[in-house]
Amino acid sequence: MKIKLDENIGRRGADLLKVAGHDVMTVRDQSLRGVSDQALFEVCATERRVLITLDRDFGQVLRFPPEDTAGIVVLDLGPRPTHAGLLARLRSFLSLVESRTTTGELWIIEPGRVRIHLHKVDE
Repeated sequence: MKIKLDENIGRRGADLLKVAGHDVMTVRDQSLRGVSDQALFEVCATERRVLITLDRDFGQVLRFPPEDTAGIVVLDLGPRPTHAGLLARLRSFLSLVESRTTTGELWIIEPGRVRIHLHKVDE
């Protein structure tokens, strides 16, 4: 899976995903630090990379519609964020992608649960 990690996720997170066999690029790798959320969203859509971020703004489906993307994954670390919590959310992501695709979906991975926003197709 092609993944883009936002600047708020460090090298250990990238390493965890790479060891699991994923093609990982980071915002830092591509000198995209400080770009607007909209610009990052567009880069990920163009590159067909799943965006993994801690930025809850990407959970706004009207502003960042996941339908035309490889997927958006927001990691919610809860009220007391820790590095261990971040790695736990990434492990939850890895477990889930073994049986499901992120394409066109928004996943919010929280402590103890995963919420998935599915695009509703008009009939």
